[in-house]
Amino acid sequence: MTIALTRWPSPRMTECQLTYLDRAPLDLERVVTEHAGYCQALAECGARVTTLAGAAEFPDCTFIEDTAVVLDELALICRLGTASRQGEEVEIARRLETYRRLIRLTSPATLEGGDVLRVDRTLFVGLSSRTNAAGIEQLAEATRPFGYTVRAVPVTGCLHFKTACTALPDGRLLVNPEWIDTTALRGCSFVSVPESEPWGANLVCLHGQVIAAAEHEQTIALLGYCGVDVHPVKLGEFARAEGGATCLSLLFTE
Repeated sequence: MTIALTRWPSPRMTECQLTYLDRAPLDLERVVTEHAGYCQALAECGARVTTLAGAAEFPDCTFIEDTAVVLDELALICRLGTASRQGEEVEIARRLETYRRLIRLTSPATLEGGDVLRVDRTLFVGLSSRTNAAGIEQLAEATRPFGYTVRAVPVTGCLHFKTACTALPDGRLLVNPEWIDTTALRGCSFVSVPESEPWGANLVCLHGQVIAAAEHEQTIALLGYCGVDVHPVKLGEFARAEGGATCLSLLFTE
């Protein structure tokens, strides 16, 4: 059984951290509606969804993916790359310790789950504004005994690696090549998103299906042409907060 751990949006989400986008008004009622639709899509794709309460002290808490990297053998509790988010991981660690042995990153490492993409036994990790070299090295040390290989990928122009690269059900990668160094993806086959939808590469792959932002119509059409079963979900308000489909859940097997 796949568990999808999600977290309700904070009532202070309008104060969320922004790095590459200018601040735009957020409609919190629409945020809540979009989040509910997202959770429904996870359930329709076969996940058992657990939604944790939001926290007023953490405006970004709904972006739960960043707090941990959950593998079959362990859960790495992240040290988030911006001070206002540090502490979000406490509640998530408490929930995950039921399912996995926990390993915690330590200073000076920073690493966010949005920068980590697993493809078989390879972990592609974005070297980004939120994840540093020390964080990548601690991840490599923790996972090496279990046969994982860690490959760092320089990220420019977006917040996290998975903003610009996620995996499709057939093993190909969906990529915005303008925002990452694709030479680090050697040996992988990938599909580029339409130039008009640079944010379209962020999607959830679950049980042979994908969940994608409905706003990326050309990307969805491209995926359909590639034979991918797509579940479109409205995520426009989360996009204003530099969020995408992967950001809103932690997925792992029970």
